[in-house]
This record gives sequence, C-alpha cells and structure tokens, in this order.
Amino acid sequence: MTALPLEGIDIFDPANLDDPNRLYRALRENSPVHRVPGTDFYLVSTWELVSEAAARVDDFSSNLTGVLVQQPDGPPLTFDMDGGGQAIHVLATADDPTHAHHRKLVLQTLGKRIRALGPTVDRLADRLWDEGLRDGRIDYATDMADKLPLALIANLVGLPESDVPQLLTWAYDSTELLGGVVTADRLGQLVTSSVELAGYLHTQFVGAKKDPQDDFMGVLARACADGDLTDDVAVLILVQLVGAGGESTAGLIANSARLLATNPGIQNWLRDNPALVDHFLDEALRLESPFRAHHRHVVADTTLGGVTLPAGSHALLLWGSANRDPARFERPDEVVLDRPSIRSHLAFGKGTHFCVGSALARMEALAAVTMLIKRSSDIALADDAAWVPSIFVRRHLSLPLQIN
Repeated sequence: MTALPLEGIDIFDPANLDDPNRLYRALRENSPVHRVPGTDFYLVSTWELVSEAAARVDDFSSNLTGVLVQQPDGPPLTFDMDGGGQAIHVLATADDPTHAHHRKLVLQTLGKRIRALGPTVDRLADRLWDEGLRDGRIDYATDMADKLPLALIANLVGLPESDVPQLLTWAYDSTELLGGVVTADRLGQLVTSSVELAGYLHTQFVGAKKDPQDDFMGVLARACADGDLTDDVAVLILVQLVGAGGESTAGLIANSARLLATNPGIQNWLRDNPALVDHFLDEALRLESPFRAHHRHVVADTTLGGVTLPAGSHALLLWGSANRDPARFERPDEVVLDRPSIRSHLAFGKGTHFCVGSALARMEALAAVTMLIKRSSDIALADDAAWVPSIFVRRHLSLPLQIN
C-alpha cells in the first residue's frame, strides 16, 4: 500500500472516507501532527503521539467544543459544540473529576448486570439471525450489527424494547454531525433528531424518578435524589449512552463480518479453532477501529511532536491510524491471531477515558461473530458493501452476505 502525496490532502475525499489507510500512512510518514489547512484542527496519527496526547489530560481536554464539517467550497469549518462555553460536558466528553464520577455510575450498573446479560445477548442474536436470513442472504450491518447493540443498551438503561427502531434512527442522526459529512438539507434533520432524542429521554427519566428500578435510569434517579447529579446532567448522560453507545459495537460486529467474508482462510481457521474468535475480534478492532478518531480540546498553548498547537484549537486523535502504525505493530495490515499483546490496540481509547462499555461490546460481538462462524460453511460478500461516510466512525451502511 503506497501513501498518498501529502500536498493537497483532503480527509473528506470520498476515496479517503471509504478507505482511509493510504491517507493515514501519508500522515504518519510525513506529518504526524498535521494541521488541516484553513482550520484550527490538527490530525494526530502515530501510535506514539496519539498515546501521548491521550495521556496529557491537562493539555488535551476531552470536552467536545467543536467538530470539523465539510463545506462544498473552501476549507472545512469548525462547528461550535460548546455554546460559547455554556455546554455541559458529561461522561466521555467530561474531564476529571466529573468524568470519574459519571464513569463510576455507569460501571456500577454494568458491573452488576453484564454477566447476567449473556443469555439475553444470545437470545437477541438468535432472533435477529432468524429474522434477517432469507434465501441464504443477510445484511449483517442492518439486520444484526445495528440492532443488537441498541437493544442491549435499551435493556440496560430501562427503555421499552418497542422503542429501539426509533432510538436507532435518533442515535445515528445524533452522531452523524460528528462525522463532518453533512449536507445542508440534512443539518435540520440532525438537529431535530438530537432534540427529539433528548426530549424522549427526559420524559422517560421523569417517569423513572417516580419509581426507580434496578436499571441505569434507576441509578441516575437515585443519584439525583441524593443530590449527586442534577436532572439535566442525568438526561445528558442518557443521551450520550444512547446516542453513541451502540456505535462502537455496531462497527465492530459488521467490520468483523466483512473481514471474515474477504478472508476465507481466517473463516476456516476460526471454525476449527473457535476459541480464537476473541483474538480475531481484537485484530478486527485494530484493523477497522469502530471509532476512527476522538476529539480533544487544546487547553493552553502547547506542543506535540514538535508542532505548536495554540490554545482553543482542536486535535483529532486518529485511533485508526495509530492501530496500523508499523512502528508499533509488525505486519500492521494483516490479521495475525497470535500477535503478541493482542489487546494493546487503541480501538477502545486509552487511559482514563478507556471505553466504559468495552466489555459489553466484546460480549455482543463475540455472540454475533461466533454465530456467523458456526452457522456457515462459507461466508462471502453477496453484493457491494457500503461504509458510512464519516471521519469519525468506521461503520457499515450495508453489508450483504451470502451464507452457505
């Protein structure tokens, strides 16, 4: 794989959205901290510098203050997400000590319930397989990967299963803006979906406060009653969990299925060695990181990799690029099931903001991918697959598979 020429590089080029790896290589080799021309955004691409920035929490805040948005003509623009400093940052976009407090509340629920969720995950995956498989074909993105994670999120939060289809639409609309590929005719719908999701969750939370149950809304309701949270913060935490909670798992499930469909030898090896499916998932996470990047806000003038980043600018930590850095991984573009330190990838982030739902994501993906292996003798792409156009997520719009 040859790198792209760095001059005139365009992260929004459809070819780079569909397959960003030549772009990532060009950045790693020539400009590992790269300012996007005409903007205050810096792309951080090597394993070493992404890891360093993630660890320097006093310099690089997790507060989501701006996102990069494509324009039809001219350089991308920075879409303000901070409301002039008035935004409330929660959970993944909060800094400590606020982040640590919110994280503890989430883990309090996951820790108690994740082991008991195994049969529920298997039952849901079975049902989705039976509903989606027709004449030896299934779209593993729309029929499995999209539906399974949000159904589990709804179960954990305490939301009706019947609301999952609407939640899925709202959730993906709410994260679409972060991907930067937003046409003028879509912007209004994305804003509307965000407002409707917040309104729905507020209504559900008000009801939950009257009779808190043993679910995550109940945990938040009791925290509000004890004065540990305000209602506004509780609802925003719910918005973040529903809005982004399914993204990483949906990406992992379908991305893994695509790797299987395009690597018959790996399929057969896993059928003969099912205990290695877990290792395969780590290689899928590394090769096709479900979150391509996460945002950081530069708190004060600083340097990274010898490049000066001014206060108020923004950094995109490119997990997807770091995870293919040959300085860290031998044979970085291959599935290597016996790779040393196979879980050392950055697909779930690094440091204090390591993904709070990683264990749940792994459980769901293990069920969905194991099912795919066990119920097939051959998996192949049945038609053209399509990626979501985004600089933020690596997720499929469609993944039609032929199952024999």
